[in-house]
Order: sequence, then C-alpha cells, then structure tokens
Amino acid sequence: MWSRIGPTGLSALILAILIALPILAVFVQAAGVSTDLWGHMARTVLPGYIANTLILLGIVGVVTLVTGVACAWTVTMHEFRGRGVLQWLLLLPLAMPAYVLAYTYTDFLQFAGPLQSFLRASFGWRRGDYWFPEIHTAWGAGLVLSSVLYPYVYVLTRAAFLEQSVCVLEASRMLGCSAFGAFRRVALPLARPALVTGVGYALMETLADFGAVRYFGIDTFTVGIYRTWFALGDAAMAAQLAAVLLLVVLALVGLERLSRGRMRFHQTTGRYRALPAPRLSARGTVLAWIVCLTPILFGFLLPGGVLIHMILRGGTELTLARFTDLTVNTFILGASGALLVVAVALLVIHGVRHDRSGFATGAARLASLGYATPGTVIAVGILITVGLMRDWGGWPVGALLGTTIVGILYGYLIRFFVVAYGPLESGFAKIGPNLEGAARSLGHTPLQVLRRVHLPLLRPSLLSAAMLVFVDITKELPATMILRPFNFDTLAIEAFRMASTERLDDAALPALVIVLVGLAPVIYLSRTIASSRPGHRG
Repeated sequence: MWSRIGPTGLSALILAILIALPILAVFVQAAGVSTDLWGHMARTVLPGYIANTLILLGIVGVVTLVTGVACAWTVTMHEFRGRGVLQWLLLLPLAMPAYVLAYTYTDFLQFAGPLQSFLRASFGWRRGDYWFPEIHTAWGAGLVLSSVLYPYVYVLTRAAFLEQSVCVLEASRMLGCSAFGAFRRVALPLARPALVTGVGYALMETLADFGAVRYFGIDTFTVGIYRTWFALGDAAMAAQLAAVLLLVVLALVGLERLSRGRMRFHQTTGRYRALPAPRLSARGTVLAWIVCLTPILFGFLLPGGVLIHMILRGGTELTLARFTDLTVNTFILGASGALLVVAVALLVIHGVRHDRSGFATGAARLASLGYATPGTVIAVGILITVGLMRDWGGWPVGALLGTTIVGILYGYLIRFFVVAYGPLESGFAKIGPNLEGAARSLGHTPLQVLRRVHLPLLRPSLLSAAMLVFVDITKELPATMILRPFNFDTLAIEAFRMASTERLDDAALPALVIVLVGLAPVIYLSRTIASSRPGHRG
C-alpha cells in the first residue's frame, strides 16, 4: 500500500500531518483528563459556554443568511443606478475585524458617546429618563459579528447566481412562476451549496472569534479556553474545552454534508448570456439602496467614521517609534506567514495532482480542518505538542515552537492553510493537462514542471492567495497573542490591549491601519467575482 505513494504524495502527506498534529494533540491531552474534572466543568462553566455559543451561532446564522442572500439577489438580478458601486461596497466589511467593530460601537453607543449625547441634547433627557439597548450582551455580540461576516454568504451566493443559466430562469417564468417564485423555487436551490458553505464559514468564524466576545464579556468556548490555560494555569481543563469545541466544529461540517444527502443541483445547459436584469423603478431603486446600504453602513461606514473621529478627538499616546515597531512586526509576520502558507499549499496541491494512491488527497482534507479551528485552540494545541514531544522523546522543540516567531508561523500555517489552498487549487484547475504532459515528454521532472510551467501560469492565483493570507494574519489576534515572544506586539494586540483598558482613542489608530490594509484584497476580490460568470468578456 505504501509503495504506491510517490515522492510528491509522500511530501504532501508529511506536510498535512504536521499541520494536523496540534489538533490531534488536543484530543490526546483531553483523553487523559479525569472524569471528576469533566464533572466539575459540567456543573460550573460549561452550561454558560454552551448557551452563549449557541446564541451567537443562531444570531449570526440567521442574520448573515438573510442579509447575504438579499444583497446578492438585489445586485445580481436587478438593474438600477449605483448597482456597480454597491457590488463592491458590500464587500468592505470583510476588511473590518470584529473586535474593531466592538470597540467602535462601544464608543458610539455608550452613555457619553455621540448618539446618546445627541439624544439628550435634542430632547432634554437625563440619565434614567429613557431606555437604551446595552450592546455588551450576547445579542450585541451576535449583531456585531454578523455585520462583518455576512460578506461570506454574499460573495459565494452572488458568484452562484452569476453562474446560473438564463434558460432555467426563463423556463420557470414561462411555466407561471413570478419573479419571487423563480428566485425561491429555481435560483435559490441552485445556489444552495454556495449558500450553505457561506453560512458555514460565518459560523466557524463565530466559533473562532476571541477579541469581540472577550471585550463584550461574553463567556464562550474560546474565552474559556484562554482563561483556563493562562489565568488558571489548568492545561488539562483547557484541552478538554478545546476538544469539545473541535467536536462542535466537526459536527457543523458533518451536518452540512448530511443535510445535502443525495440532493444534487446541476446546470443542464451550456448556454450563458447576460442575466435578465429588469430596470427598477424609482421606488424600487430606493428600496434596493436601503437593502444594500444598511449592512454597508453598520459594517463599515459607521465604524470607519467613528475610528477617524476618535483619532481626531483624542489624538493618541502612541509614539512614532512604538507605532513603527508595531507596524514592522505586523508586516514581518504577515509577509513571512503568507510566504510559508502559500509555499506549503502549493507543494500539497502539487502532491495531490501527482499522487495516484489517494493518500495525498486524504491528507489535504485532514490539513483543511485547521481553518475551522479557532486560533485559541491552535495555540493551545501547539503548546500541548511541545509538551508531549518533550515528555515522550525529549525532543528540543520547546525552544523552537514555544512562544517564538517560528511557533507563530506554525500556528498561521495551520489556521490559514485553506485560505491559500482554495485559490491555488482553482488556478491549477485552469491549467490543461496537455501542457504538463508536453513538459514531461521533454524530460522534465515534476518539480521542474512546477517551476517552469505551473508557477508562471499561477501568478494571479499566487498573488490572490498571498494577499488573502496576509490580511488574515494582520487581523489574527488569539494565536498571535498566545504564541508571540515576550514584548513582541502587533497592531492587533496593541488595539486589543488599549481597548481592554478602556483607552479607546489610543486603540483607534492601530485598528484603522488594520482596516486600511484589508481594503486592497477586498477590491481585488470584488473584481474577480464580477468577471466570474461563464462567457464574461472584458
């Protein structure tokens, strides 16, 4: 069996095992926890973690589903003034980390904030004269997370709508379906795989969030894992909580696949032409703008304006030298992490393409679990791996992986492997096998084919993969905060520290820089989606 694995497949298998090792280590450590400890957790903290996590998942799932589908259908299937602008504006919240939104809305909605100050000045109210919602609740956290996560649903659903054939939509209308009926009975089922995938991504990001929920004081699994390991010093209980969270993530992935069952949705025609986009009336245009501009306002424009206002209002105590160090550290981690993740993803895909045993494909799927794993769990898994290797074999890996730059990059590799794997896999799929066959017939080895044929053709995919990984690393908080060396801070860590001590004005500048860094990939992604429809020209 092993003799059938070629060198490229074996390399992919080894890399995938290295990526999955900390995740497996969490289960190994959790298996040794006594039942008494599990019973203590079940009586004390576990019910709260479960309840808060389920509330967040329910809110984010419903809000992102409704918002993403409504916006995608509006800008794809209707013609109205400003549609082209809204198509890419709807992606802007992707550049806004959830914890940044938490800081800005706290400043905007607090008693001394602009909104309540305006209400009191306008109506002569005093404290106690009016009711105002409290954002530091599970519902507030759910709405904040939904504001930045709905683009996952919007992006994938819009791409699915763009790929649909006009013929099936016209056939449904000829059979008596109204416009809404064609949407509900034809377009939506055809887009269902993309829709479910988008909601799944949003739910996984909700499970992985640490900065926003901890700032709001919401006890979820990620907060509990961090607190148990670093505040209480209880590695066994932290591993147990991490294992439970991983099981929840695996259940979400399995539930999505089970829900599809044997259902399949296919296009039955290759005819593609411009989608029918009826021009909306003036009233319809206003309604379309309200539908699309609302999530943009709450997910990007309002928080961005609050950040600028905070900087102008209070300045910042951040010195130029400190800001430069934070920016340099962030750039070093982002660039190094992007280079490592893209290189490993490229080698794994190359191994999958040339391995015929199926081991490399299975290994790639195993490595893909990292994206569904919260950064807190990955960090804990790496620290557990360090301890297990030292205890079992006496390997000197602690100095290499424990709170070092190498350890951080290893965490990024696990967390963001799929982010690079997806674009590169799509890029490889566009390269015809004849090119590789011709190169091999001329005597080139697989690695030579990769270097001289594939890499030049994969430049757009390599760029998009590196860009997406760089931005995700820039926004990453828990794994960086746990695995970083002493006195090594990034813009995300500085923003979180300032906000945690209620110095919101000082948190505004690093938070704004993180947002600005994320804008370029968002605009690039928007242009890519717009040209994704088969038959698109220019």
